[in-house]
Amino acid sequence: MASAAERVVESGSRGRASKSKSLSGERAQRIVEAMRRSVAQHGTAGSTFERVAREAGVSRGLLHYYFGTKEQLLAEAVRRDCQLRLERLEQQLAGAQTAEDFIGLLAQHLQDMIREDPDFVTLLFELFTLSRRNEDIAVEYANLMGAMREQVAGMLTVAQEEGVLRLHADPEAVAEILFSLGDGFALRMLTEPDRDFTATIHAGIACARALLAD
Repeated sequence: MASAAERVVESGSRGRASKSKSLSGERAQRIVEAMRRSVAQHGTAGSTFERVAREAGVSRGLLHYYFGTKEQLLAEAVRRDCQLRLERLEQQLAGAQTAEDFIGLLAQHLQDMIREDPDFVTLLFELFTLSRRNEDIAVEYANLMGAMREQVAGMLTVAQEEGVLRLHADPEAVAEILFSLGDGFALRMLTEPDRDFTATIHAGIACARALLAD
């Protein structure tokens, strides 16, 4: 059976099958990393194929061949990042024995992401902004968000079946609320990096507890 992360990638791949070709291995990773660095530093508009190709050490023609447009490359970069994060989250949550464990791991995962890899948050928001004016990317973004919601809902369902959680709403609805909390926290914590968010995080944990525990 495919993991949650693999199903997210498969879902995204179906949305772009006619626009880009499969590229795997070390070279693909270099390209994706170059794109995410460029977007974090220069935004989508400044992340030309020429810039990304130069940073990745490949030809611009290779990017055109595999991704078609820089917008499709951005979508691929976000998709691969989401894959890795879902894999890590699934592994971490597998060790939860109680609802408090589960909620604590979710909160820690979010804080680690913001502290250690703020570029990912920038990448995600850039893709959302782009989706508002690019119909193809809007479809890609919606497919990715839907697949992620479904997979986190699956993790919640499994945890409830194992007696770790007691969900107080439909699993997908709970997953949507958790994502909404995470998105809001990420935006505000990156906007005010010197502010102490301890009290806010505790309030967020209380919200999660109301949805996930007795």
